[in-house]
Amino acid sequence: MKTRILSGCIMLPLLVIVFLGDKVLLAGCFVIAMLGIREFYNGFDKMEVRPCRWIGYLAAVTLYAIGVLRTSMVIDTNWYLLWLFAMVFLSFLYLFRIDERKLEDGMSTIIGIVYVVFFSFHIVLIDQTQHGILVWLVIFASFGADIFAYFAGMAFGKRKLCPKISPKKTVAGCIGGFVGSTVLCFLFGLIFVSHDLLIHCIIIGVIAGGVAQLGDLTASIFKRKMGIKDYGNLIPGHGGILDRFDSVLFTAPIIYYYISLVIL
Repeated sequence: MKTRILSGCIMLPLLVIVFLGDKVLLAGCFVIAMLGIREFYNGFDKMEVRPCRWIGYLAAVTLYAIGVLRTSMVIDTNWYLLWLFAMVFLSFLYLFRIDERKLEDGMSTIIGIVYVVFFSFHIVLIDQTQHGILVWLVIFASFGADIFAYFAGMAFGKRKLCPKISPKKTVAGCIGGFVGSTVLCFLFGLIFVSHDLLIHCIIIGVIAGGVAQLGDLTASIFKRKMGIKDYGNLIPGHGGILDRFDSVLFTAPIIYYYISLVIL
């Protein structure tokens, strides 16, 4: 537990990045995307699957380039759709050397681009909305669910939640995750945002509390199929970047689309 707490302190500079926002946040997310896509593709090695790394890196570079242009000028959001089409198209072209590459190589390339690069980019998209302050809900929902689930599971966890996917997760921990996410999002809304947004912060806390845990379980499924314990060893006690941000990959998109479709 001490290692986990100390490692959590290492994550504190990320709060400064979120606080500064704008291009600083964009740059921080870009680094996470680049490290994350590398870890994710490395995980396929034991499965003898070979995703195309240069397409994954190109996807991150071009997507964040569009993000930079969007902060400095008004550009059509169709550029994001063009980006998605181009990356899928390149991943299919990667399979044209049919004697050298398997279908799984192209599919894993696409999955990595969408799952790691595109999903994480929604943090930037939230920051670029008129309610950019709600980007903090990604942090509070994701890490709140994780921390409260951990301690609730330690204290009350007896009944296993998904033993075949993640043996340590319990029903009590799951409930604790919902509570933690909801409470932290409520407190944030109560203190930092306008009164009319408070109810939305509570709703987001409930929804994201569940989605965050699904993101964690999804990462566990990938790791089990890949035959690895952690995606990396960059953060002591936590593994790699993806081991720490697996829940963020799900919460950021759901919060962005809630803001875009419900609040705006």
